[in-house]
Amino acid sequence: MARFLLVGLLLVPIIEIAGIWLVGRWLGFWPTLGLMLLTSLIGLWMARREGRQAWQVFNLQLNNHEVPTSSAIDGVCILLAGLLLLAPGFLTDLIGFILLIPFTRAYIKGFLRHFFQKMVASGRFIVIRR
Repeated sequence: MARFLLVGLLLVPIIEIAGIWLVGRWLGFWPTLGLMLLTSLIGLWMARREGRQAWQVFNLQLNNHEVPTSSAIDGVCILLAGLLLLAPGFLTDLIGFILLIPFTRAYIKGFLRHFFQKMVASGRFIVIRR
């Protein structure tokens, strides 16, 4: 897992720089800069809207004495999306938008549930209950 994270931390900036450079050659400097700012602003607006909705669902579930697992995962995905959209580049923006759109976020949440269930079953992830 640590190797995968290290490779990702090394590859993502390289891919981002290459993507910005290619788009910059194709569109020019100012349009590329404008496009990067526009995607960040639209993404942050969407993250704020989706985050507010996830927070309301989270509070509603708590008030109804339910365990808010789905809305908690939504909140984590939206927070991560907001952080990715702040980073300059088109790859992180694309991943951020994928995490923001409810339709695609459902697939990510399913993957995360499966991943965590597998880790708990293998004993590499411990759940402490009080």
